[in-house]
Amino acid sequence: MGAERQVLVVEDEPVIRGTLKRLLERHSLRVSEAASVQESLDRYDVDKFDVIISDLKLPGAPGTDLIKATSAPVLIMTSYSSIRSAIDSMKLGAVDYIAKPFDHGELIAAVEKIFEEHCHAAPRDGSEHENIAGMIGRCPEMRELFRRVHKLAGAGSPVLINGESGTGKELIARAIHELSGREHPIVAVNCAAIPENLIEAELFGHEKGAFAGANEARTGLVEAADGGTLFLDEIGELPLTAQGRLVRVLQDGEIRKIGAVESRRINMRLIAASQRDLKQLVAERRFREDLYYRINVMRLQMPPLRERGEDILELAGAILRDTCNRLKSPTMHFSKGAERAITSYHWPGNVRELENAIERAVVLAEGDTIGEDFLAMEKSARKERGSDWLKAGNTAEAGQELSLENYFQHFVLEHQDSMTETELAKRLGISRKCLWERRQRYGIPRKKKQSA
Repeated sequence: MGAERQVLVVEDEPVIRGTLKRLLERHSLRVSEAASVQESLDRYDVDKFDVIISDLKLPGAPGTDLIKATSAPVLIMTSYSSIRSAIDSMKLGAVDYIAKPFDHGELIAAVEKIFEEHCHAAPRDGSEHENIAGMIGRCPEMRELFRRVHKLAGAGSPVLINGESGTGKELIARAIHELSGREHPIVAVNCAAIPENLIEAELFGHEKGAFAGANEARTGLVEAADGGTLFLDEIGELPLTAQGRLVRVLQDGEIRKIGAVESRRINMRLIAASQRDLKQLVAERRFREDLYYRINVMRLQMPPLRERGEDILELAGAILRDTCNRLKSPTMHFSKGAERAITSYHWPGNVRELENAIERAVVLAEGDTIGEDFLAMEKSARKERGSDWLKAGNTAEAGQELSLENYFQHFVLEHQDSMTETELAKRLGISRKCLWERRQRYGIPRKKKQSA
């Protein structure tokens, strides 16, 4: 298994600990020992190990406490060979479970499997603190996020990414995949965007004639991710039947198309994301408990934009430069008032909302300076500017973001008397055909010309 692999054995029984040490050393592993969780933390940098093998029941703290203390995979041993012990260990994040007394071959096979899934482990030379391509973040929360991404990228374990809409969950998923060294691409699926009656066929595929309308066999998205990564965004929206199929895929490493007789082995890494509280969905029986604990092995939390301090202005500057390049606009900068507005706003839509606000401002601004009035972020901040169309008719809406749809309607109604259709379309950054279509959609008739 390789002389460079380092294993920590945490076992309070000296005879068992010694037996494990000799067994692992016979397979060319470098073995360290400890009799308790506290001794492990006092004597070693537990993050440096390729795997930690720990007894569940130890003096002081249980072996599962190591899971919270390290990014290394933890294999739990226990003499309680019940399913409940296994589930409890997996709930807390153990990568695997083995019951004592165990066969030596069984233990070595379990360790080899963990090594195989962690074969592209992140380097220990400090490079895990580097930024992630395409993401900006200097605040402590983002630095810790980047560090953890580099740590867990090489593991084959499932990852659950939690965070509000627009915080960059898919960017993190793609970064994990790129750093993992997997040969095949990432397959991204938005579970909320696929109709419920089609989700199983889309994910798992089907044979010809499996159901009405299945005129030919089709490979599912899960199978398409074989050798790569499957990213399930908004996994909480999966129907329970599809969740059950996914559990079997994760458990057995095999997939069977709808209507098929035989299964096919696959090797894919699952990354799931959700802005919803999956644990609450489990309590409401809307999300399977066994699936929750299978995907919640490695967990990442995306910080909302409003909690990222000075990152906001740095991010806004980078988005402004990219937007100007993409739209082939002259180089622009924010006024001091715009900078104050950006840093004081709540940003309920996070980075996505910031991108939309800046793109809108680049399209509408005149000259090379973007003032706060062009950002159109909140009604309460714009009332004093004197534009009638921004005065809130419902005080409960004060402070809420103007959607792009509302902005389009208000802009057209305010400026159509003084602009031609061509000028309106140009200022909005759309074609005349698109302007006409949106007028039809929102019920905004063109202003009739006054007869002479």
